[in-house]
Amino acid sequence: MMNWSIVLIEALIFVILFTCMVMIPTIKNPVSGIHNYPPEIQEEYFKTHERVETAPLSRRTLLIKSIALLAFAGILTGGAILAGADSFGDGFLFGIILFAVVGAYDTFFLDWVLFAKMKLFRLPGTEHMDKEYAQKWFHLKGMLFPGSLFAMIIGVLVGLAVMIIA
Repeated sequence: MMNWSIVLIEALIFVILFTCMVMIPTIKNPVSGIHNYPPEIQEEYFKTHERVETAPLSRRTLLIKSIALLAFAGILTGGAILAGADSFGDGFLFGIILFAVVGAYDTFFLDWVLFAKMKLFRLPGTEHMDKEYAQKWFHLKGMLFPGSLFAMIIGVLVGLAVMIIA
């Protein structure tokens, strides 16, 4: 049986880890996550910079998302076991809950507040695009889909790993 106090503590830790995973690369090289920006911002950026592939099903984007999914699943598996998960169902539930917590934090705080308001996180040449950075629906859609698909994948991977390990 899972210990929900540990799940809560781990949720806070995962939010901190996720923040570091997003902020450090963004501060070092804002273009590294360009596939996560609204299309209007991407187009404005590419008017003055070399174009990189940003389509959701492009090889580059799929590679980045796949590596993130596998890393997240591995870390969440360890967290699930520490929280007492001992079955596929526990691992699946843990993965879904933690993914949902981090997804909500990413959307409602990082995207809607920090990235929308702080020019430090804007791509060079797009600093003036306040309205485009403040698009709430763009980020909410991304959380709902493909976010819900990613949550299911994470849940299944964590559930299977817990089932095999525990």
